[in-house]
Amino acid sequence: MTDDVWASLADRFVEGAYATAKGRVRTYVLHQHLLEHLPPPPAVVLDVGGGAGHQSLPLARLGYDVVLLDSSEAMLDAARQRLDGEPGEVRERVRLVLGRGEDAPALTRGRRFAAVLCHGVLMYLPEPGPMIASLAACTAEGGIVSVMALNAATLAVRPALEQRWDDALAAFDARGERGVLGLDTRADTVEELSEVFATHGLRPLAWYGVWLFTDWLALDAGDTGLSTIADVELEASRRDPYRRLSRVFHLVGRRARP
Repeated sequence: MTDDVWASLADRFVEGAYATAKGRVRTYVLHQHLLEHLPPPPAVVLDVGGGAGHQSLPLARLGYDVVLLDSSEAMLDAARQRLDGEPGEVRERVRLVLGRGEDAPALTRGRRFAAVLCHGVLMYLPEPGPMIASLAACTAEGGIVSVMALNAATLAVRPALEQRWDDALAAFDARGERGVLGLDTRADTVEELSEVFATHGLRPLAWYGVWLFTDWLALDAGDTGLSTIADVELEASRRDPYRRLSRVFHLVGRRARP
């Protein structure tokens, strides 16, 4: 655990990415999706690669018990700082664990969770299989697995809108790109990831888009109209053809019962 790739990026990620209008929209849209599928609190949620807790702390405020697991000490420090600002009853519902998501079954001592989240992690891995296997192993029978991944079907959109035409042409057949944090990322398709889910006993339930309009616009995080923008994004996330054009997608599955 000594090689923390995120140590130099944690501040940019937490204060930059999540504090932006785009980051706030992501958190809101995913939260609304989750509420459609999660069992009621106080169900126990495992947030794999949960970073500073932007997705799981709102669940803890609603009464869910949360285990936030991340491979980065810097990101967990950021989560700890944010957690310190929460009321005591919320702090008591959150446990922080250092480790790789692929090792989650051992790190959680074989515990099974009502819901397992893994948002914005697969794009930094060479392939999704081992992580999905780990998520499935941590999920109780009938429980929910929630994954957010980079959309391989829309990689040409951003370079085209930035008038980088050669890059856009190449992106039609690409399976990854250099992300906004300067790290190489890998993309998936809904269909391929659904097959990986099925391979590991997870039945796909629904999928949504995330970041359609806000991915193309420079928005002020303090914009008084941000709540309406987020509602527009939420509506687009559920509808074709809009969800298919989104920069990332959100796939939800259920662990099969015997």
